[in-house]
Amino acid sequence: MKRAMTLTLIAASSLALSACGKKPAPADLSGMVPGDGQAAMQASGDYDADGNYIGPGSQADLIRNAGTDRVLFPLNSFALDNEDREILRRQAEWLARNPNISITIEGHCDERGTREYNIALGDRRATAAKNYLQTLGVSAARMNTVSYGKEHPAAYGSDEESWAQNRRAVTIVIREM
Repeated sequence: MKRAMTLTLIAASSLALSACGKKPAPADLSGMVPGDGQAAMQASGDYDADGNYIGPGSQADLIRNAGTDRVLFPLNSFALDNEDREILRRQAEWLARNPNISITIEGHCDERGTREYNIALGDRRATAAKNYLQTLGVSAARMNTVSYGKEHPAAYGSDEESWAQNRRAVTIVIREM
């Protein structure tokens, strides 16, 4: 809904500005259709082809700078290994460079186990990531946690490869304007 409203506002602004007079399009915008808000957003470099914000402080920016937005866990575990701590260290550095950003850390599990067990384990995974980020200087006030248990799988399938991708904690960027 928000994206559609933004696109509508951009398209309306483009139409209003086009009535003010014609200027030759810059070379890198030559493929644009006048009044095409989507193309204008893409041309700005801060949005992808689907209209998702990818500029500074975005989820895409976090992934670009930290390498990933998630840490993975072994079966029935919420312990962070050295690779997880390195990923979270890079996320903490990115958060230090973006002090106006808050995050939500989502805890997830694979499909095995009861709903109750997986909600509790997902919570422990999210909390483990949050606690480690806190030791690296990220303020607890900037972080929330939520557990989805097995309800939001990253990979569908009932095999070890899928399960391994679903046992995770994911850092989600919350933009504060």
